[in-house]
Amino acid sequence: MAPLSSLLRLRECVQRTSVLCSVFTHGLHHRPKRDFSTVHVQRGGGQLLSQQFRGKNNATSVHSSSSSSSNGQDVTERLWSIYNETKRQTEAISTDSVDPNTIFTNNEMSLQDIEIYGFDYDYTLAFYSRHLHTMIFNIARDILISNHRYPEGLRKYEYIPDFAVRGLHYDVQKALLMKIDAFHYIQLGTVYRGLHPVSDEEVIAMYEGCHVPLENMSDFYGKSSHGHTMKQFMDIFSLPEMTLLSCVNDFFMKHNIDYEPVHLYKDVKEAIRDVHVKGIMYRAVDADIEKYICYGEESHAVLRKLSDNGKKMFLITNSPFDFVDRGMSYIVGKDWRDLFDVVIVQADKPSFFNVKGKPFRRVTDNGALLWDRIHRLEKGQIYKQGNLYEFLRLTGWRGSKVLYFGDHIYSDLADLTLKHGWRTGAIIPELRKEIKIMNTKQYVHMMSWLQALTGLIEQMQVHRDPESRAVVEEWIRERDSMRPQTKDIFNAQFGSLFRTYHNPTYFSRRLSRFADMYMASISCLLNYDFQHIFFPRRTPLQHESPFWPEHSSADLSASAQHHRTTVKSD
Repeated sequence: MAPLSSLLRLRECVQRTSVLCSVFTHGLHHRPKRDFSTVHVQRGGGQLLSQQFRGKNNATSVHSSSSSSSNGQDVTERLWSIYNETKRQTEAISTDSVDPNTIFTNNEMSLQDIEIYGFDYDYTLAFYSRHLHTMIFNIARDILISNHRYPEGLRKYEYIPDFAVRGLHYDVQKALLMKIDAFHYIQLGTVYRGLHPVSDEEVIAMYEGCHVPLENMSDFYGKSSHGHTMKQFMDIFSLPEMTLLSCVNDFFMKHNIDYEPVHLYKDVKEAIRDVHVKGIMYRAVDADIEKYICYGEESHAVLRKLSDNGKKMFLITNSPFDFVDRGMSYIVGKDWRDLFDVVIVQADKPSFFNVKGKPFRRVTDNGALLWDRIHRLEKGQIYKQGNLYEFLRLTGWRGSKVLYFGDHIYSDLADLTLKHGWRTGAIIPELRKEIKIMNTKQYVHMMSWLQALTGLIEQMQVHRDPESRAVVEEWIRERDSMRPQTKDIFNAQFGSLFRTYHNPTYFSRRLSRFADMYMASISCLLNYDFQHIFFPRRTPLQHESPFWPEHSSADLSASAQHHRTTVKSD
C-alpha cells in the first residue's frame, strides 16, 4: 500500500496528463474557440490546467493545436511533448516510506471488541532461519534417493533460497510451476519447467490461451485432488518442496530420462511429508535450536502485553508438544504455558476446524496420552487433536470477540472466517522484504511512470490517424518492456507474492477473502493500543470517481501531533 500523500501526488500528475490529453484531443478536432484555461478533469474532480502547461511549450498550446492539427509531423510532436511533460512530472514524485511494522486491514476491526487471542505456532509465534529450508530440502532429496530409488546424481542439487515464492501453482500432469492471478490467468514469464522458463508461445499452446478453468484449479485448501490438476503452495514450509520438484524435473530433462510427472509429484510430496511426520525435522531443530529458530523477543513481548491487559489466549498447532515446548521455552521461557489458557497440539488442521468426530486427549508432561473424557479445557494442561466444535462448547469462545493468527491462509484462517465468524489475522513474513523494495526510489519512479504511461495510452488510443497510432503503439511497446521489470525487482522468476503485473495474485485474492488483517509478524501488535480501530482503505471501484482528502498524510500526521501536544498542555 502506498501512503496517502504519494497517491495524492500521483493522482495530481495523472490529472494533469488528462488535461494535456484533452488539450491535444480538442486541438486535433479543430475547436479553437474553446477556452482551455477552464478545462476540468472529470475523474479527478476539478483540477485546472495550469499556466505552465498552457504556455511552457508551444507544441501543447491551444492555438498551435488548432492551426497545425492537419500536419502529421506536428501531431507527432505534440504527442511526444505530452509524453515528455508527463514523464518529467512523474520523475519529480517522491513518496513517504511504508512502515513494514504496520498492520494492514481488509475488514474494519476494533481491538476493543477482541477478548480472546489465538495463535498458530510455526511462522506465527516461532520464526525460522533459512537453514531450516535447506535442511528440509536436503533430507527430502536424500529420501527420494534412498527410499524411492531416484538417481544418485540428484545429490548435486542444493537448495536455492530465492528460486520460488509462496502462493504458486503447480500443474501436476504437466510438471509446470507458475503464478496465477485472481482471475485464473497465468502470468506469462512465470511458468517454469524444472529450473528453466517456458516460452510464452508454448504456454499459450498448451493451455489454449492463458486461462485456467475453475475445474482444473486446486481445491478449497489448495490441494490437487478430486480431478483438480493444480496444486497451490500456500505454506512457507512449501518453499523447499517447490524447489525440490523443480530440481528433480531439471535432472530428468537434462539426462533425457522419461518419467511420469504425477509419480514425481507424489514421491516428492511423500518425501517432504516424511521430514515432518516422522519427526526428522523436529529432532534436527531440537538438536541445534539456535541455528534454526530466530529468537522471539518480540513474540514474548506481545504475549506479555496481552496477558497484562487481561486478554485470554490459546494455542492451536499441528506440531507435537515436545517440539512446541522446546521452541516456546527458548522464545518465551520455561513458564510459557502460564500465558495460555488453552494449549492444543497435533490438532490436524484444517480438519480440526470442520470435522466433529475427534475428541480431545490430555497429554502428560512426559508425552503420555490419557484416556479420560475431557469435560473442560484447563489452563496449564496440554491437549491433543480434538475439534473446533468441541472447543467452542467447552470454552464458549465464539464469534467476533475471538482473533486468531496463522500463516496458512487455508489451513489456519479460511474455515474460521467462513464457518465460525472468528476474526482472523494472517502472518506474512515476506511483507518486510516487499515493502523494503517498494520504498526504494527505483520502484517508486518505475511504478509512477508505468501508471502515467498507461494513462496516456488509455487517453490517446481513441485517435485513429496513422501518426497518432504509431506513437501510441510505441508507448504500448515501452509499457510491455517495463512490465517484466516490475516482476524482476521482487523475484527474478516469479515476482511479487501479491501482484501479477497489474492484477492481484490468486494468493492476494484468498488473503483478502479469509484474513481480516495481515502483517509481517505478530510483533506489529506492539505498535497499537487495545482501543485502536483498523480501517481498510476505501479504494475506488472501477465505476467510481476517485476521491481523496485535500490533506496529505504528512499534514494529517502533523495535525495529530499538534493535537496530542495541545491536549497534554491543557
